[in-house]
Amino acid sequence: MAHHVTDFHGILLFRRDYAERDYLIKFLTQEFGKKMFLVRGAKKRGFKMTADILPFTEGSYVGDISDDGLSYIRTARETTRFQEIGADIFKNAYATYIMSLVDTAFPDGQPLPDWYHRVRRALELIDEGQNAAIVTNIIEIQLMPAFGVAPQLQGCAVCGRNDLPFDYSESYGGLLCQNHWNVDPRRLHLSQRTIYYLRQFSVIDLDRVHAIKVKETTEHALRQLMDEIYASQIGVHPRSKRFLDQMQTWAPKLENKPTTDD
Repeated sequence: MAHHVTDFHGILLFRRDYAERDYLIKFLTQEFGKKMFLVRGAKKRGFKMTADILPFTEGSYVGDISDDGLSYIRTARETTRFQEIGADIFKNAYATYIMSLVDTAFPDGQPLPDWYHRVRRALELIDEGQNAAIVTNIIEIQLMPAFGVAPQLQGCAVCGRNDLPFDYSESYGGLLCQNHWNVDPRRLHLSQRTIYYLRQFSVIDLDRVHAIKVKETTEHALRQLMDEIYASQIGVHPRSKRFLDQMQTWAPKLENKPTTDD
């Protein structure tokens, strides 16, 4: 089994207890894709890298990289933590779901420099207070080809036209123009605003996103659409998504909770 010591850049996807004093940590690395690292003695009092291996941390490290099997972190060079995500249960849930999807979509050890950058930018936007649900939708839409689902979103799946109102058809694998709505009586009957954002999000560069303003009704419609596609065509159900769904039912209750002055 080949090993080599080198610098790498990583976003911590998750960590798990391993033995009495150790952690297993999975990073999405810029250089090597997803890698699992064993961090020995990480639970010991005074462990020097404690702050560098907290959830929602990214930065540069030195590691003993294995081509196959567990790798090892030797030291951390410079790291930062997405503090707002770590402190906010809602931001935390969306960020965890994004990282779960990426972990599921790609095999370990496949270089993913583009996705490293996208995930990092998505976490930055959520941490800055941008609409976490919409950032998540963008990632979900752009990840679909990695799951083997690439809907036709730039023109009609039947004739290719892009100058008429559209609806989404699961049967035809993408958009249908108004002239062909009749071919699928079970089309989803989406609003044109929802279709607009669906098409935009499929190609948008997250580096160009600085402010997100979407009507609540459109946000809800996009959520329903993504849930339908992921359930019926992709079949991916991360545990983090179930928690996110539960959490979304809490939000109205929390918003309407009466407050008292001290």
